[in-house]
Amino acid sequence: MSLSELSLYSDRLYMAAVGVYVLAMVLHGIEYAVERAAKPVLVGTGGEEIEAGADGAVLDRPAVDAGTDAPAVRPPSERYGRMAVSLVVLGAALHLFSIVFRGLAAQRWPLGNMYEFTSAITLAAVVTWLVMLRRHPAMRPVGLFVLFPVVVLLFLGGTVLFTPAEPVMPALQSYWLVIHVTTISIASGLLLVPGVASLLFLLRRSGKLTGFAERLPSADALDRLAYRVTIIGFPLYTFAVIAGAIWAEAAWGRFWGWDPKETVAFVAWVVYAAYLHARATAGWRAERAAAINVLGFAVMIFNLFFINMVVAGLHSYAGLPG
Repeated sequence: MSLSELSLYSDRLYMAAVGVYVLAMVLHGIEYAVERAAKPVLVGTGGEEIEAGADGAVLDRPAVDAGTDAPAVRPPSERYGRMAVSLVVLGAALHLFSIVFRGLAAQRWPLGNMYEFTSAITLAAVVTWLVMLRRHPAMRPVGLFVLFPVVVLLFLGGTVLFTPAEPVMPALQSYWLVIHVTTISIASGLLLVPGVASLLFLLRRSGKLTGFAERLPSADALDRLAYRVTIIGFPLYTFAVIAGAIWAEAAWGRFWGWDPKETVAFVAWVVYAAYLHARATAGWRAERAAAINVLGFAVMIFNLFFINMVVAGLHSYAGLPG
């Protein structure tokens, strides 16, 4: 198989993954729209409807009413939700193969430009979401809101940011590309999920749009999701920043030079550190901490797009199409 054929397959797999994610997002939207209540319903011996526990734990396992063998009656939204999750798994597999084929076509590690970087970040976000969903099935209604930024980023990556598969410039031909850019991609994808969760938490606690927000998991569940993923993503992000400083010393002769991308990356690190501190501080654990987490997510996205695409600096090698 020629390199051009590998590149073509990579592009087609990328487009197929986007299409599958869009379809999954639509099914999640239907699930969200038709869900009658946040709690599943059991049928009692007399035909009466009995609500299950508030944690929604029975959503993904057979349940019976006490003293009867009647199985749980799954709401119609359950079918749409399960189909959506299955499509997300399929989309993630297609997405992964598109990245692998991209690397084979370019004959290098597939993280050399903005198109590839965005693809890696979104895949990390999707995999993070699937892992969290496996552990906490009741969080499935959040899938619609996780997939939305993923689809938007992939659309921008496949249009505005797309570049053909080719070797990278000499400055990027280093093993630190594998270490630094891979870890920053995974960390950024991880931190996308708590950013969305904190936004939904603020919406839930605001008391506004009650008809829209009441189908979301509880505010406490969203807050726990944001915190648990952040405490995994933050150390990885910290390592990525340190690795970038070491690479900068090898490439430019200094560990830190207050380049625009370095500066904003450091600002994002400070914001996430402030979130974790606020989350452990009495009086800051709720809305204030969540607002800080959302700010960190906004700074990270700003660094990804505006700094790479608009501001000139030593990191201005995004590989944008001319």
